[in-house]
Amino acid sequence: MLIDLIAGARPNFMKISPIIDAINQAKTEEGKIDFRLVHTGQHYDKNMSGNFFKQLGIPEPHHNLGAGGGTQAEQTAAIMIGYEKLLLTEGRPFLCLVVGDVTSTMACAITAQKLHVKVAHVEAGIRSGDWSMPEEINRMVTDSITNYFFTTSQKANENLINSGIEKDRIFFVGNTMIDTLLKHRPRFSKPPVWDEVGLEKKKYIVMTLHRPANVDQEEKLKSLIQEIVDNSRNLPLIFPVHPRTKKMLQSIGISHDKLYMIEPLGYLEFNFLVEKSLAVITDSGGITEETTVLGIPCMTLRDNTERPETILEGTNELLGTDPKAIAPAMNHLFSGKWKRGKVPELWDGKTATRIVDIILQTLPKYSAPNLN
Repeated sequence: MLIDLIAGARPNFMKISPIIDAINQAKTEEGKIDFRLVHTGQHYDKNMSGNFFKQLGIPEPHHNLGAGGGTQAEQTAAIMIGYEKLLLTEGRPFLCLVVGDVTSTMACAITAQKLHVKVAHVEAGIRSGDWSMPEEINRMVTDSITNYFFTTSQKANENLINSGIEKDRIFFVGNTMIDTLLKHRPRFSKPPVWDEVGLEKKKYIVMTLHRPANVDQEEKLKSLIQEIVDNSRNLPLIFPVHPRTKKMLQSIGISHDKLYMIEPLGYLEFNFLVEKSLAVITDSGGITEETTVLGIPCMTLRDNTERPETILEGTNELLGTDPKAIAPAMNHLFSGKWKRGKVPELWDGKTATRIVDIILQTLPKYSAPNLN
């Protein structure tokens, strides 16, 4: 049984790594399953791709489609062309397994289905309701053509059922990104900025910003950062800058003696900072999951979230994108009254094993892929 594992962007690598481990374990025990790792090349910067493979112990991809950059349409087309060629020349797998909600997820799902290869979607069913986000379109398109749905929460299950998906094709398994977090937590490593700045545990704040609503308008981005600086009570602000944000920051010219704008960090270094921080300010969805499990207060600068469990159960609060919301949230943080939260159901480090068990034991009971 050959499974294509699709990875193309930084969030994918964290989600695919434990699945590779689980397949390798099952292969050793039963010899009934193997994988073909396909890197689409969506993220081609070393810090955004290569370092993650090394740190997370991901093997060299069997194939790299080399899609590179370009517009949404150009990148989608390049991935589809590359993956179609691979399927036609190297053979079709039993299953195409896609993760998350990036362009690679949608593009490979479409390509696989058109060549009669069934699709499984890990992290299926999450919804923000915000169609201005490319990720939301990717989620909706992918789930509309998926055969088997692996979900992270009961809310995701509800979203799929409400859209007409049969319950027996939905498998609530947990969160593979948390598998990765828990496995590598003992290996978190101190980045250079720790000693360079003289950071101390619980005496600094980590921030990340990359979404268009926050970084594509100069005045908006400047106002957000200024509010964070003004209300941080002179604590160091560690800001690993996403390439998208870096371009805008260069034109704004904003600076402050407690604002440390650094290059993107590797997985182990970034989570070292998060785990020891007082709080995180972000517009990333994945980071809200990690802070929930690590028990770190998190402020999300978005008007919506596809991960409501991080708010209802975890340490995350949704502030919106209005800079005026930052001051009251920071005051609440410094008052020591931030909620403690809890770890959501099945976020226990065993998700990938559940997925592989289902692939081996349950999916063969369905009709085999039609390869005519």
